[in-house]
Amino acid sequence: MSFYRHPRLAPIALAVTMAALTGCNNSKDDESTLSLRVVHINDHHSHLQSESASLTIDGVETDVTLGGFPRVVSMINQLNNSSDPVLKLHAGDAITGDLYYTLFKGEADAALMNQVCFDAFELGNHEFDDGDSGLVSFLDDLNSGNCNTTVLGANVAPEVGVSPLAQNTSTDYIQPYLIKSYGDQKVGIIGLDIASKTKNSSSPDATTEFLDETATAQSYIDELKEQGINQIILLTHYQYENDLTLAANLTDVDVIVGGDSHTLLGNEFEDFGLNPTGPYPTQVTNKDGNPVCVVQAWQYSYVVGELNVEFNNEGNIESCTGQPHLLLGNEFSRDDINGDSVSVTGNELAAIESSIEASPVLDIVEEDATSATILEGYSEQVDVLKTTVIGSSNDDLCLERIPGQGQSTLCSTSETQSQGSDISNLVALAFKTMSITSDIAIQNAGGVRTDIAMGDITIGDAYTLLPFANTLSELSMTGAEIIAVLEDAYDYALSPDGSTGAYPYASGLRWDVDSSQTKGNRFTNVQVKLKDESVWRAIDETETYTVVTNNYIAQGRDGYDTFGVISAQGRVVDTFLDYAQSFVDYVEEQGSISKLPSSEYSTQMFYDTDGNLQ
Repeated sequence: MSFYRHPRLAPIALAVTMAALTGCNNSKDDESTLSLRVVHINDHHSHLQSESASLTIDGVETDVTLGGFPRVVSMINQLNNSSDPVLKLHAGDAITGDLYYTLFKGEADAALMNQVCFDAFELGNHEFDDGDSGLVSFLDDLNSGNCNTTVLGANVAPEVGVSPLAQNTSTDYIQPYLIKSYGDQKVGIIGLDIASKTKNSSSPDATTEFLDETATAQSYIDELKEQGINQIILLTHYQYENDLTLAANLTDVDVIVGGDSHTLLGNEFEDFGLNPTGPYPTQVTNKDGNPVCVVQAWQYSYVVGELNVEFNNEGNIESCTGQPHLLLGNEFSRDDINGDSVSVTGNELAAIESSIEASPVLDIVEEDATSATILEGYSEQVDVLKTTVIGSSNDDLCLERIPGQGQSTLCSTSETQSQGSDISNLVALAFKTMSITSDIAIQNAGGVRTDIAMGDITIGDAYTLLPFANTLSELSMTGAEIIAVLEDAYDYALSPDGSTGAYPYASGLRWDVDSSQTKGNRFTNVQVKLKDESVWRAIDETETYTVVTNNYIAQGRDGYDTFGVISAQGRVVDTFLDYAQSFVDYVEEQGSISKLPSSEYSTQMFYDTDGNLQ
């Protein structure tokens, strides 16, 4: 039996005791201990197929097959075979980011998620990319199965009678918490979405509110305690560092299962050439001084987290152990002496398998057959689209957000440390070229999602690179307003409640940036080179320029506040050019693309937060 309540615009707990309804006994003397296994994923972003990646195994670079949702299902099924009760959680951003979403708008994701039957799914910011109505469509698909997965969002408040999410009541689709009963024990799971980022970096309806994460969490923790429930799990889409801070500012929280920051936890991954952020689980203390176990499971259907929790008879954490499981296929390849990739066999294969078996964090996992069959039905349609070649790249084009952050899977941070993303600069150039009348293009880093490897570029690559339903907008702006936009965007990128994806890239516009300075003083030596010009010159703060960008940040999203002001004043025209198709058209027109000359990169000099030139 489960009970829910949803906030209406303010996270104020009602002084309501439901002990009589739930059968809870508040006497500490009658409580027993609880062992619970929590299995979890987050941020799979419509990455349903397995993908190719490289690991360092026994000191040798080894190409592997990684993840895929049929392996997620298989691993969760294995972990579900436990004498202890098992809680299955998804911490948000199930959708957008791959062609499976471009074509099927969440239907394929829901079909695969319903092979797991998650107990709870927390809404992430990208669940709102197609507005409240788009989310309803996805949740209807999720509810069409037999799982009855509870959708959480304690701090998400759609307006009743207005939002498609709440036509009748605030809990039509979204619940603030789930109560799970295990014998005489009850566990409360409270869901939280990252408020500022979702409101400003996604597309929820204007009437849907996102409440303060800390206040909302404490409100519902207190409410659950009123019901005699003192074993509390937060299921958050709030970023790892924010989760650590959240834990320290709350009473009575025990476990935080998180998402949004795509954080890899597990120091053992260092042995395989990966860069974990911290241990799995990460243990901190709450406001009471009691332990809190914090976990996250990386991204893209690569990892399933396994957290084993022991609660004592007062409902506090006695111990938490476990490991993330990085899901691998059973085929491996390495470069031979000529640099050609060849499949590994014989004793070399046996040595790789032995190393994987000895590792607590690597698992060779066979795909779940039913899930693989379901996925194949969608994959056939995706594969046709993916294979259409539109041009080629002469270089590996690195992805990056803030210069030197380390987002690329093809390039080292040293290659992006000073000037940032190759591909984001090229995307901006493509937009400026295809919009015809624009002088300058500005593109947010987070709107560009992948590296582009040297070789053929397909339609599939383009729509994976630019996966959102955006069009190109042109704004009439002064030079002073352009500088203000850059300052807005980078300030949001540095904010703990913001997104590093706000970092700006451009074409026809370049600058020096100093992260150690305050907002308004970070961007200097801002220069322009317009379409009809061949020489860079200082931007004229009084001159008017036509700036093309995607319609998402043109409305002031992702921290681009000045863009929003200009759009509200009517100084914007939507070209209705699809942004991914514009990149397709550009690549087809060029035939091949390459890294830009260094002088054409938007970031010319980058100083870190200590003022050091990178």
